[in-house]
Amino acid sequence: MEKLRESLHEAPIIDKDGYSYLVHPLSNGVPMLEPELLREVVVGVTRAADLDVDKIVAPEAMGIHIATALSLQTDIPLVVIRKRSYGLDDEVPLHKTTGYSESEMFINDIEAGDDLLIVDDLLSTGGTMAAICEALDGIGANISDIVVVFRKQGESALDDTDYEVTSLVDISVDQDGVTIHD
Repeated sequence: MEKLRESLHEAPIIDKDGYSYLVHPLSNGVPMLEPELLREVVVGVTRAADLDVDKIVAPEAMGIHIATALSLQTDIPLVVIRKRSYGLDDEVPLHKTTGYSESEMFINDIEAGDDLLIVDDLLSTGGTMAAICEALDGIGANISDIVVVFRKQGESALDDTDYEVTSLVDISVDQDGVTIHD
């Protein structure tokens, strides 16, 4: 994870109303995402994840490129949880609350009994992931594994659930930069 660690130390930190916000190619699409970094992350996820699943699931937006590359590497189909409704049959809405926003998301193409790997770029407050897990449970799907690239240290909405999240790197962020916790 050499490139990932380097990229974290080079990433800009901006202040968003007192919140130190990490601007990173994997989480924001800026600065430019180098193929070597994406490749390293996908290899890391491949090694860390339970790949004996029916589908890879990623929330829109910044988990999509990681999950797409993982799908191409593993030949496991990809389902994207969208930020807008398409009105398709069996679409399942979910409400999510994070540390800085509240919104709706929509699940299509997941059925009861599906074994799933959830992949995302970042677990921060855990609000999005907790809402996704609850909605997938409601459908009757089996969440086999959850893997994120970065996990911010601190409390998470997943703390009081049975879900375990594997991260490639645990971090903390402040105005001085990123600290990687091993």
